Amino acid sequence: MEINGWNDPKEPLLRPSDSVAITISEPNNKRKKKTRTVRFRIGDMKCASCATSIESVLGKLDGVENAVVSSLQGEGVISYTPELINAKKIKETIEDAGFPVDEFPEQDIAVCQLRIKGMMCTSCSESIERALLMVDGVKKAAVGLALEEAKIHFDPNLTDTDHIMEAIEDAGFGADLISSGNDVNKVHLTVEGINSPEDVDTIRSSLESAEGVSSIEMELGVNKVSVTYDPDLTGPRSIISCIQEAGNGSKFYNAHLYVAPRRREAEQQQEIRMYRNQFLLSCLFTVPVFVFSMVLPMLPPYGNWLENKIYKMLSVGILLRWILCTPVQFIIGRRFYVGSYHALRRISANMDVLVALGTNAAYFYSVYVVIKALTSDKFEGQDFFETSAMLISFILLGKYLEVLAKGKTSDALSKLTELAPETAHLVTLDRDGSLVSEMEISTQLLQRNDIIKIVPGAKVPVDGIVIDGQSHVNESMITGEARPIAKRTGDKVIGGTMNENGCLLIKATHVGSETALSQIVQLVEAAQLARAPVQKLADKISKFFVPTVVVAAFITWLAWFITGQVGLYPAHWIPQATTKFELALQFGISVLVVACPCALGLATPTAVMVATGKGASQGVLIKGGNALEKAHKVKTVVFDKTGTLTLGKPEVVSAVPFSGYSEENFCDMAAAAEANSEHPIAKAVMEHVKRRRQKYGSQTEHFTEVKDFEVHTGAGVRGNVGEAIVLVGNKRLMRACSIPVGPEVEDYISKNEQHARTCVLVAIDGKVAGAFAVSDPVKPDARRVITFLRSMSISSIMVTGDNLATAKAIAQEVGIDHVFAEVDPVGKADKIKELQMKGMAVAMVGDGINDSPALVAADVGMAIGAGTDVAIEAADIVLIKSNLEDVVTAIDLSRKTMARIRLNYVWALGYNILGMPIAAGILFPFTGIRLPPWLAGACMAASSISVVCSSLLLQSYKKPLNIQNQNTQGPFHYSKPT
Repeated sequence: MEINGWNDPKEPLLRPSDSVAITISEPNNKRKKKTRTVRFRIGDMKCASCATSIESVLGKLDGVENAVVSSLQGEGVISYTPELINAKKIKETIEDAGFPVDEFPEQDIAVCQLRIKGMMCTSCSESIERALLMVDGVKKAAVGLALEEAKIHFDPNLTDTDHIMEAIEDAGFGADLISSGNDVNKVHLTVEGINSPEDVDTIRSSLESAEGVSSIEMELGVNKVSVTYDPDLTGPRSIISCIQEAGNGSKFYNAHLYVAPRRREAEQQQEIRMYRNQFLLSCLFTVPVFVFSMVLPMLPPYGNWLENKIYKMLSVGILLRWILCTPVQFIIGRRFYVGSYHALRRISANMDVLVALGTNAAYFYSVYVVIKALTSDKFEGQDFFETSAMLISFILLGKYLEVLAKGKTSDALSKLTELAPETAHLVTLDRDGSLVSEMEISTQLLQRNDIIKIVPGAKVPVDGIVIDGQSHVNESMITGEARPIAKRTGDKVIGGTMNENGCLLIKATHVGSETALSQIVQLVEAAQLARAPVQKLADKISKFFVPTVVVAAFITWLAWFITGQVGLYPAHWIPQATTKFELALQFGISVLVVACPCALGLATPTAVMVATGKGASQGVLIKGGNALEKAHKVKTVVFDKTGTLTLGKPEVVSAVPFSGYSEENFCDMAAAAEANSEHPIAKAVMEHVKRRRQKYGSQTEHFTEVKDFEVHTGAGVRGNVGEAIVLVGNKRLMRACSIPVGPEVEDYISKNEQHARTCVLVAIDGKVAGAFAVSDPVKPDARRVITFLRSMSISSIMVTGDNLATAKAIAQEVGIDHVFAEVDPVGKADKIKELQMKGMAVAMVGDGINDSPALVAADVGMAIGAGTDVAIEAADIVLIKSNLEDVVTAIDLSRKTMARIRLNYVWALGYNILGMPIAAGILFPFTGIRLPPWLAGACMAASSISVVCSSLLLQSYKKPLNIQNQNTQGPFHYSKPT
């Protein structure tokens, strides 16, 4: 099946990136003031005089432009100037007047995205969320550990991005602004020639007078102007021209796109370099410490010089190890002290606390050994300077490898963002369609309705409609469709796809953040930021993990020390040159540093990041970890019929008049009544009547206007055409309107329904005047998908508004056993709920507005990408193509991801459950095996790396039906993920 377009969502899923901006006040008093309107619900108003008194009080406030209060409705609508007063002050004023405000306005909610630095584990992300929610005005905060980003919903009347970033920094983490505000269409420009306040006024006045400009923000420091605009009225090029035309005489302004630095990639590389450099620097000191403590003493006489005494019992070896270890402990390891300080200050604990405790115990005990050696003539003690230095070095190596691996978890998303070309060929046509001019411009400067030339081998820059030419376009990078799709005049093209062999002229319909590619990227980013329910396990464990480890380490030290002092274990257990206290201390330090909360925190988000990115590259958009987790539980899939199991392109195959009406008469009446309907069957009737008119050379081009038009959901339409009352719909509509359906009509309906055709009846003035038989072919892959779902132990059900006979014929053709027919949209949702009450996890697959209630009611709603915007908005998973194979892909990817998350938890929890007892010395009495602190630190680092690498294995995911294609012999077989 070939798909010549995708009906992409019109509303962006997230907002575009903004930079921090300062609105410059305008000295010109003639400029129109910006106002906002808020609505309050006000209580205790007894009569009209109460409303009048509130209006009077509000009218005295500086900044309130207008106040209308209704005592009957109990509401107040206030217009105000945000530069002079905010909604909170207005609310407080009403309450001071003695009237409670029951509802505070939520309509002015802004959203910002921040990049967070310094997060180590789940407790860090939870601490940031708590700190953000304590900020007055913050309504919702989501922090992604693996993505290292936060999305915050806040009331701009109460707080702003600066205060939000301060709260994060006060919690001990770094924060950089990614985007702020809710403006979909905003262009950032660098303007040359601004040298004075007069220049600012000139440019601002020029922009404010331009049509379509909504707001202007300026940053004088970098001569940056940010303009929000209505894309239907203007665009980036028009705004640039407006700025340049503002100059006069000797004054000249030049504007061009502001190129924001690619912070994400740059910071990721900087983090990798930082950990690498810190590791190499630590090795510069740690390798000699390791050699002096563990290598040379084993190689006499080469290490004998290390035992030479400098003063009393202080040897050369101890002094050298102290000198070399100190920079590692306090300079290179400073980050652990800083992290511990901030964690403890917010009454929390993380990995930094464990590392700091472990290394400090080893270091300061070694310092005690040094002091004793300086003050004693007989003291002999074992220092642990090598433990401290090697521990920090191994942890830095682990973090270095971890950030390298984490960078690869977002590879799929990075590839998506790079699909759009940087430039496009803009052409100008004359009235006859001839080429007037052609120029190469930045893709970011394209505007709606621009004509763009796409040469063979070039990428499509934005979404648009082909107006000239024909070619094949490779959409595999967006939809996953392997075959190039034929494109000709009238077909839609998607930005980021590759033109294969012909030259196309397209008219831009969606640009900037409205393109399908931008929305896919935004949806995947939002999904990666959302926290899956399975993550709650790690969240619960992280709350008591570190304190439990500290207690366990102390108990370990105490147990070994007391049993040693009492003599409960033989003296030969104690290694040479080691005391009972030192042996106990080593066990305690090993327990501290072997435990790893990071692996637990990364188990879920890294897998979700890889899975959502991989799904997007396969044409399956998953809206968050919640949808991903629910999909793996699905045991029943409910399919809509029209446009889901069928192609959604119905055609009239026959038209028969009844009751003495002519075919021309009833066809024209039906077309007139259906002219206002958007239903696919209505469009099929319209197309049939138009073709019939062209065939018989009808002189009439327009249909008679319908009056009193009514839609009977799931049944048909009714309207007055001229003097006649016309009904077009199914038998249910006829019965509801008491119109008799004779035997002749029943026979016609029965014969067509046996062939899976839908019959549309036309009644004129109470009599059935004719009927259309409409055929909607089944999708070629439908039966194969149903069969494969059955092999996955998933049952399939059809729910449709069509008649039972047609629905059964379609169901039989595709292999579905259970059918619910003649069901309206609300009934579809009710059927879903009935199935859920039986304990089934239900997925709903649909494409139309009438499927939206069912998509919302289902555990997992899946919208066909070629469906309506409403259905796509209501769904949890969007299947970009119209292929039903992706239903299988979505469920299978979910199962594979959840299996991977469970494996990650086995790695993380199993590692800690096994590692801590071994570190505590449980095997030492029986085997003599113990885990030195430096080796315990290496194991801790390895645990995080193993979890991230485990998640990365999802990158190799392949669609199950594609694998099945490689071996078409034999029955379907689905291997469950382990």
